[in-house]
Amino acid sequence: MDTGTVVFAFALTLLAGLSTGIGAAVAFFTRQTNTKVLSVALGFSAGVMLYVSFVEIFAKARDTLTQALGEGAGTWATVGAFFAGMGLIALIDRLVPNYENPHELHSVEEMDAGLCNLPRNEAHDFAKLKRTGMMAAVAIAVHNFPEGLATFTAALSDPGLGLAIAVAVAIHNIPEGIAVSVPLFYATGDRKKSFRLAFLSGLAEPVGAGVGFLLLLPFFTPTLFGCLFASVAGIMVFISLDQLLPAAEEYGAHHHCIFGAVLGMGVMALSLLLLL
Repeated sequence: MDTGTVVFAFALTLLAGLSTGIGAAVAFFTRQTNTKVLSVALGFSAGVMLYVSFVEIFAKARDTLTQALGEGAGTWATVGAFFAGMGLIALIDRLVPNYENPHELHSVEEMDAGLCNLPRNEAHDFAKLKRTGMMAAVAIAVHNFPEGLATFTAALSDPGLGLAIAVAVAIHNIPEGIAVSVPLFYATGDRKKSFRLAFLSGLAEPVGAGVGFLLLLPFFTPTLFGCLFASVAGIMVFISLDQLLPAAEEYGAHHHCIFGAVLGMGVMALSLLLLL
């Protein structure tokens, strides 16, 4: 495997992960959430992920697996890995409590409301606040781990495709940075500290890529790569349908969400066509 491609894949994953810090900066420096912009951006990110998953990643995974296993077995393996990826990210979301889940919506305005927004027993219980902060940190790492592996795997296969996915993940991570900053602020009472922790939480994505790469490298065969690539498509489709599109609609109007999604698909389609 070419060292330059591996380094490039890690760099993309790192940049996508650290974009969480942009959302944290928005929460730190502003006092109002621009919901229209976030709605379109989330829709755009979902459109990119959906288009590239179904049109590019799933097809490449199937081609790889059918060459390795034959037409029938390869197609079954592709579909199975696709739904296994969905199942993995769904299980992660299921295991993380709603309040500590960084994909639960929060707004910048909540930070100015302060600890009063918490349930009474938590607002006056430092131990529970500390637990909330710790759980938020764990939740961030758990959610970002598969996203980092997905970005890294795509970049290994096709640097151009990896760049597009990294941009989509980065856009997705900006409102996540806001969502992460708010519960961390509740836990610490310190806006600066919540910014720093949210910014550093993005490191979970390159860590996920690195750990996944090191664990899988000894077993890296075309069959494993095809299964991993198909599961990446499943992960991104689930994230788009379960998190990005509902969040986009909740942040803004229905048409903002759909306009962003169609725009994301169009940009992704055009970029793929230009790379032919």
